[in-house]
Amino acid sequence: MARVAVCPGSFDPITYGHLDIITRAAKVFDELYIVVLNNSSKQPLFSVEERMDLINQVTKRIPNVKVDSFQGLLVDYADGVHAQAIIRGLRAVSDFEYEMQITSMNRVLDDKIETFFIMTNNQYSFLSSSIVKEVARYGGKISELVPDEVEEALLKKFDDDKKNGNDLRC
Repeated sequence: MARVAVCPGSFDPITYGHLDIITRAAKVFDELYIVVLNNSSKQPLFSVEERMDLINQVTKRIPNVKVDSFQGLLVDYADGVHAQAIIRGLRAVSDFEYEMQITSMNRVLDDKIETFFIMTNNQYSFLSSSIVKEVARYGGKISELVPDEVEEALLKKFDDDKKNGNDLRC
């Protein structure tokens, strides 16, 4: 039986912190689904399709990674792809309380699916998509935070928006 896991997130945009978790999880599981979820409490910069495209670009060298999107309950998606596990990345202690609540709810919904927490590499412990967008918005250096494809997409997004007279919020 294949070991299948789901790694959910908004990935708006994907960062080196995300890639650290993805790369390490892909070494443990036979199939790893990176699932772009629409978080109704966030206003995304990139569309779901744009985020999926960026993830596909930066994970193309990891053969057991599949990229998908989903709306609804994560446990329903995980069950649909026969996943035994959900992968969640942790940056700091502050992430743990929120992740524990989500994990506990998922266990109530489907106790057959385990959640595995992976601590990100220390060099990415401060990193979030929100910080990357904020730095990029004001022209700061982000090359050490995201892959080249993501940096280009961010710079284009903010440049296009300036040309159109819009003020993108992060």
